[in-house]
Amino acid sequence: MDRKTLPGTPGHSGLPFADSAAGALLDADGVVIGWTPAAEELLSLPADRVCGRPARKLLADPAGLPGPPGGRPVSAWSGEAVVRTGRGEELTVVFQVLPLAGPGTGAGAEGAGGPARYFVLGAPAGKVARWQQDQAFTRELFLQDRLGLAVFDAELRLVRTNTHLLPYTGLLPDLRNRRLGDFLQAPDAAAIERRLREVLRTGRPLILAEDTVRTIEDPGGGVVMAVSAFRLQAPDGQVFGVTALFTDVTEQRRSDERLAILHHATAAVGGSLSVTGTGEELAAVLVPGLADLAVVEIARAVFTGEEPAPGEDGTVPLRLTAAAGERAEEVPTGTVVPADAGSAPSVGGSPSSMTAPLRARGGFLGRVTVRRGPDRRDYAPADLDLLCEIAARAALALDNARRYTREHRAAVGLQRSLLPPAQAETVAVTTSGFYLPADTATGVGGDWFDVIPLSSARVALVAGDVVGHGLGATATMGRLRTAVRTLADLDLEPDELMVHLDDLVSQLRDEPNQPDEPNQHDEPDQHGGTNQHGGTNRHDGPDRSDGPDRPSPVTRPDEGPAPGDLRADPVGATCLYAVYDPVARRCAMVSAGHPPPAVVDPDGTVSYVPLNPGPPLGVNGLPFEVTEVELAPGSLLVLYTDGLIEGRDSDLDEGMAELSRRLARPGAATAPLRELGQEIISARPAHQLADDVTLLLARTHAVPADNTAVWPVAADPAAVARLRQDAAQQLRAWGLEELVFTTELVLSELVTNAIRHAGGPVEVRLIRAGQLTCEVSDPSATQPRMRRALLTDEGGRGLYLVAQLTTRWGSRYTRHGKTIWAEQPIPDAPDEVGEVGDTGVSGDTGAQDAPDVPGARNG
Repeated sequence: MDRKTLPGTPGHSGLPFADSAAGALLDADGVVIGWTPAAEELLSLPADRVCGRPARKLLADPAGLPGPPGGRPVSAWSGEAVVRTGRGEELTVVFQVLPLAGPGTGAGAEGAGGPARYFVLGAPAGKVARWQQDQAFTRELFLQDRLGLAVFDAELRLVRTNTHLLPYTGLLPDLRNRRLGDFLQAPDAAAIERRLREVLRTGRPLILAEDTVRTIEDPGGGVVMAVSAFRLQAPDGQVFGVTALFTDVTEQRRSDERLAILHHATAAVGGSLSVTGTGEELAAVLVPGLADLAVVEIARAVFTGEEPAPGEDGTVPLRLTAAAGERAEEVPTGTVVPADAGSAPSVGGSPSSMTAPLRARGGFLGRVTVRRGPDRRDYAPADLDLLCEIAARAALALDNARRYTREHRAAVGLQRSLLPPAQAETVAVTTSGFYLPADTATGVGGDWFDVIPLSSARVALVAGDVVGHGLGATATMGRLRTAVRTLADLDLEPDELMVHLDDLVSQLRDEPNQPDEPNQHDEPDQHGGTNQHGGTNRHDGPDRSDGPDRPSPVTRPDEGPAPGDLRADPVGATCLYAVYDPVARRCAMVSAGHPPPAVVDPDGTVSYVPLNPGPPLGVNGLPFEVTEVELAPGSLLVLYTDGLIEGRDSDLDEGMAELSRRLARPGAATAPLRELGQEIISARPAHQLADDVTLLLARTHAVPADNTAVWPVAADPAAVARLRQDAAQQLRAWGLEELVFTTELVLSELVTNAIRHAGGPVEVRLIRAGQLTCEVSDPSATQPRMRRALLTDEGGRGLYLVAQLTTRWGSRYTRHGKTIWAEQPIPDAPDEVGEVGDTGVSGDTGAQDAPDVPGARNG
């Protein structure tokens, strides 16, 4: 036998797997005449107890010995048997029987000419299965065609590869016993071998280390390979090689580079509202990642804030604004050249240059040209796509800069942030809101909606309409919306909140108004404006039917007072404020001159809430009446402004009837809110609108009865201990063991204070709905106040402790006194949609944004 070993190995380590197999030698009659140490270890039977006995006696069932195929063991055969070990245990083994020929034959069952002896190898069935898996894995690994596989010896000579190691020009047909330097560029081969030697030395695997690979015959740009490697060791620990996997990640690397350039460009361009500064930022960000020279040309009209308009010949004058990179100083910036306004992205006269137009909202604002030197690869179609994407984003920044000169600072500050997110999800409701301006020439109006989470899983729904359009109406709307959120955070009753809001509108009505620039009036804006983050609005004009999620750009009023003239602008508004309680499943609402909301029951029945609306906001001294209705889970509550039901040629009754018909269509009660809202809005073309349209759809949920617990507490401090036990028992039943300790502390403090300062009766309620709410109600109307206790004070630290243990706490007045509440997050709580789903109420799952929860109140 040739005793040569693999290059780099000191000697053989035996046949694979042979050292783990047990062996036995049988004579022709099946009697054991030889027993290996591995067999002794496997079966816990020494040789002197086995030799001389028939092998059949080792079986758990001697009658179940599997025989050879055909009954004549003239060749090797295998099988599986259950043997009994020396410990009395049964063990399933896989065996291989090798007949041995000899000069004489035994007088066995086979007769003359049969094998003289048998050599039997065996191993546990589980170990044999692993051997088979190892062999199959190795065989299939070398058959893969998506990655290159190579086995190196200890001297880093190739021992074995698959055919897809490096399927590129310049590879030798047979790589065995070759080194990487025999067919790769020396620097590339040295880099990979350095990594492989480190694996050989330390034994630490190499994971996806990227290296550039170029062959000797094709020294071009090469490819990028992700190399992974691990060391090969014999069972005795002797290192004899390393296995490496090569994966071509060239396109991924280039895609990552392009994506990095795009991210860098997005962050760099648009940070300035200067047209020239934006052009310089664009040129600088393209060098050197995408180009060696970048030139930006911007339409001359952009510098004056005007929209570029093509001339009779279809060209637009462009000014060479900025250049960056090699020989940029030779570019004659400031010169004006004509350009075709309809030009498309294209590769230049050579593959080393390309041009992309700067377009925003369909308007041609300029172009950007990039070039590469002869030592870099030519541009690919993906590079042109990248340039177009960067140009599109840069064009938006350019358009922002152009519009900044016309929109003034007020338009930037009052942009899309004036309305809440279009969609929201709370424990109580799933909402989707819509806003559609009637006439962009005078700017957005003062319509608004809001979704305000309250304490105890409740939610407030608001819809309002400020008189007029333009900057004044928008500013008033923003002030009223802020006031409503502030008053709602105080947990006032709906009618009391509306009284405070009415007082505020009266104060705004009496405020003097003196514009900063009374003599400057802008032209009506037809295209939407810029937002406060440097982006542009997607509203394209009055013909948009689905309505933007947030307000369109704000323009200044058409008329202003003369300098020094003080006058009170007419200020007025209507408002509907509703509070829905998912525990009681009731909704209390109050209206200040606002149309009544519609209710769609789960069975599809549509009705309008019979409100008794009070006067519009700003009429002093008149009270407001609260209307309370019960809403079944899954009901749809529809709030809107009069622009949705009142048209230029129709009255309110016709509009309400039309809205009712649309809400009563089959499937409307369970339709996704976004789709239903778009359907309702699309029925009101912008050119037919007499006023802006605001629509808020809210699908109600309910908190199951078993998610709440209520206990009356006697006005006795001794009752607090019993309450703690009951609350702890309830929390454990809900699976909220982690909250038992903090809840006991919170309830002890709040209930003790209630008994001490308010007397009885005291009521405690726990609500599990998205978070755990603890409520303590007492007959006192005195609000608790948290204060900083001095070192010498014996008390005054209770509310501070409650504030530290909970995420939010507060107090609200009730008809019978007050309720103090505190909220704790539920550990590993499911999403609110999933929790509501337990009630069996279907909800709109299309919501993407949720309103921010107000911060904790400490007073």
